[in-house]
Amino acid sequence: MKLKYILPAIIAGVGLLFSSCEDGLDIPKHGNMGTQDDFYKTDSEALEAVSTLYSSWAGNYYNLFMLKNLLSDDSWTGGGMRGDNPDLERVNEYTFATDCTVIRDSYAGLYAIVYNANLIITKVTPDTPVKSQVVAEAYFFRALAYFDLVTLWGGTPIVDHPLEAGEYHQPNSKPEDIWAMIEEDLHTAIDSKALATKNGPNDETGGIRVSLEAAQAMLGKALLFQGKYREAAIELDKVIDSKKYELYQGDYDMLQHAATNGCCEAILEVQKRKDPEQTWSQFHMTYLMIGWRTGLMNGGRVSDVMPFIANGTYGFLNPTKKLYDAFVAREGKDGYRLRSTIRTYEELNSEYGLTVNSGERLVGHEGLYNWKNRALKDDCITDAEYFQGFQYINPRVMRYAEVLLLAAEAHVMGGGNRADEYVNAIRTRAHLQPLSGVTLEDVKAEKRLELCMECVRFQDIVRWGEGEKYLGEQGKTIPAFTANGLVPEAFTNSSYGFKAKHNLLPIPLLEMEINPNMKQNTGW
Repeated sequence: MKLKYILPAIIAGVGLLFSSCEDGLDIPKHGNMGTQDDFYKTDSEALEAVSTLYSSWAGNYYNLFMLKNLLSDDSWTGGGMRGDNPDLERVNEYTFATDCTVIRDSYAGLYAIVYNANLIITKVTPDTPVKSQVVAEAYFFRALAYFDLVTLWGGTPIVDHPLEAGEYHQPNSKPEDIWAMIEEDLHTAIDSKALATKNGPNDETGGIRVSLEAAQAMLGKALLFQGKYREAAIELDKVIDSKKYELYQGDYDMLQHAATNGCCEAILEVQKRKDPEQTWSQFHMTYLMIGWRTGLMNGGRVSDVMPFIANGTYGFLNPTKKLYDAFVAREGKDGYRLRSTIRTYEELNSEYGLTVNSGERLVGHEGLYNWKNRALKDDCITDAEYFQGFQYINPRVMRYAEVLLLAAEAHVMGGGNRADEYVNAIRTRAHLQPLSGVTLEDVKAEKRLELCMECVRFQDIVRWGEGEKYLGEQGKTIPAFTANGLVPEAFTNSSYGFKAKHNLLPIPLLEMEINPNMKQNTGW
């Protein structure tokens, strides 16, 4: 019930996007329909505007989720066959160029968030509690968008207001200026004292909208990425010491499913709800894409032998053996966290009777199944086997576990004394023995396992200067898995792997063609 009143507002807000098109069409107006300057005056209008902003952010989630995870060494592209989605394959194998669609769409989606945030920041006067909260949220989302822009693309244009005619060809900005704006925006949101805050760990409604602690966590993350470790530790400690969040202590197996939406660990989530009347408004491609390729197993119906699995999903984002081996090295083959994250074909065949159809091959697959993000029937608003895109899982953008690991790194690098406490909280939940004298390598290892396939690995690898170390051979060979076992080199590329230029993604070709003042990133 908690989203009953949020989503209708979001849907109403989306209408604003389409109504703006009327200015460019020959449609007669009946009476004074007003302009942008006539809007944003009341609390209800401010809420409509922020609903559009939330919708814009949610709409870009899928592109960024696929982009960040496929750039990492956590996942193979997968799919139904080689070439099922060439664009995603090129991202995963480092054969992409400046015309890559998922890169272009992610970049454009981030600037759509910036645009919607700027409308609120410039046009809403924060003279009521409602409007003050809306403006604070806009500053947060602008900072969040620029965090991805600067870490993935570097010095992209700073746009801090709705552009007027003649302002559209903005030049590159300096990364340090973008970081300064991110910090300033987050401080503005925090200092406004207008953001929501939870009553305690079990307050599920207090985290529906952006919270004070989410802004503090993002500020801490931004400071950490700049190497400002002591400042980062201060901000991240505030979130931890608030006692408003905890690591989820229930069944770890359910941590990425609808059953734990808004749980004590949720810092920031895209909101979904189980409402058959709003099924299509909840549609998203994420779990349709990353659920197993069920059509190639057990005669096309995995749910016949595993009745809890949602049938009709597409088999992208399969875990790599490198990730599996990292788990085994840290916690053994029967590790509690491992078995809630990855399962082997042998395990699933023995426990449930899962089989690959004779003559079929699972591409981008090493006989390892994404158990963490498997699509469950219980996650579905409606079990649409023909097009399984109606899950009501809240996409997890930031969990409390990430805050603990960011804080642990900040303490290790900044000379603090709480890294053992934070890392051991993660390890205890994973049924592992505590460590003493936690090092940066310990933090890196725990972070890879705890947050694998959660959009953080690639940006970490790049900022640690380890892109070529971990990703230099990625895409050289692409495996496949059959009923007869693994085909290690089913497909090959002559060009592949992370190179120095991949420390920044290319500015999309379309942006370069329409903006003569933009300079392309080095090597592209």
